[in-house]
Amino acid sequence: MRVLFWGTPAYAVPTLEALHGAGHQIVGVVTQPDRRRGRGSSLMPSPVKARALDLLGDVPVLTPQRIRREPETQEQLAALQADLSVVVAFGQLLPPEVLQQPPLGCWNGHGSLLPRWRGAGPIQWCLMEGDAQTGVGIMAMEPGLDTGPVLLERALDVQLLENAAGLAERLSHLTAELFVEALPRIEAAGPGPEAERLSRLAVTPQSDEGVSLARLLSKDEAISVYEYLDTATQQSLLSLLRSGEMREVMEEMSPDDRARLLEELPAKVVRQLLSELSPDERKVTAELLGYRSETAGRLMTTEYIAFKENQTAAVALEIVRRRARDTETIYSLYVTDAERRLTGILSLRDLVTAEPQARIGDVMTEEVLSVSTDTDQEKVARTIQRYDFLAVPVVDLE
Repeated sequence: MRVLFWGTPAYAVPTLEALHGAGHQIVGVVTQPDRRRGRGSSLMPSPVKARALDLLGDVPVLTPQRIRREPETQEQLAALQADLSVVVAFGQLLPPEVLQQPPLGCWNGHGSLLPRWRGAGPIQWCLMEGDAQTGVGIMAMEPGLDTGPVLLERALDVQLLENAAGLAERLSHLTAELFVEALPRIEAAGPGPEAERLSRLAVTPQSDEGVSLARLLSKDEAISVYEYLDTATQQSLLSLLRSGEMREVMEEMSPDDRARLLEELPAKVVRQLLSELSPDERKVTAELLGYRSETAGRLMTTEYIAFKENQTAAVALEIVRRRARDTETIYSLYVTDAERRLTGILSLRDLVTAEPQARIGDVMTEEVLSVSTDTDQEKVARTIQRYDFLAVPVVDLE
């Protein structure tokens, strides 16, 4: 069959690969636009786009900002003449104009046992609520949010202390398996008026009972995770944070909610978030944190390398060289003690000219001054000029 595939994260990649491997013709791929990710500022494709370009060659890959508002993109999709659309974690609701295009319909693989956990975060909410079981449903898409009738459904048990990354991995492969099973049935039922086509497929309407919405995490729910460090919920959210999904959740929040979340999260978590953002994203985040435009908080960067005093200059220089390949600019070099408290600052000039076996503790300067996030920018500039420092650390207000 001629399949139009919609998906964005790594979760959707196994289904794309499985459909291609099963002999279906992928006539096009629709995914979210490239984003600036990680420490650099370069645009990165979504996992689905990257895999599609490698797997499918010249198949068109479309990246609409908002498919609802792009009639030209909708016309491009119609021109592909797909038999059906397969949607796995695309990230946008499809408008009626798009849902009506394929003669065999649009089908979504959803990571829950519907109607429980409709919406954007079924895996996270399943873990946060302690569900013993979850699963995947292949449903016919409607304009509503995950409200369509279900063609195939399969459950699996949630493992003890399973985190979001592990559960997502299992559900993604189950989604791929079910779609490979579903497509021949959809093809055999044939085209026609939607009601008749779905009747031939004997789909199961979702119950009006047991409906729950897997909405994006609210500020209070995200903060509560960190109040109980030994819970599976905390492990789940930390997993999201490491994988970058926490940032994606935050992007969907309103600016006010995101600002309050950042203000109330532990400082080490905020620093971790900041370290994964591009320079432009850090500026936006600094604004959300409420740092005034004339303060150090709006100027600061989290691009730094920390050394231990007992490391040698040769080892430190190799670390700088490795990091310089991963980032466009190394802004500052700090020296910390065993508890990672700042004890000195190191200049690249001193590091390069030092004897290879010299201890960092002997090369660094102990004349460490710091400013806080609300320090006036002019004062910061005068401090750097007066002491000729490579960098001045910015400390938390807490």
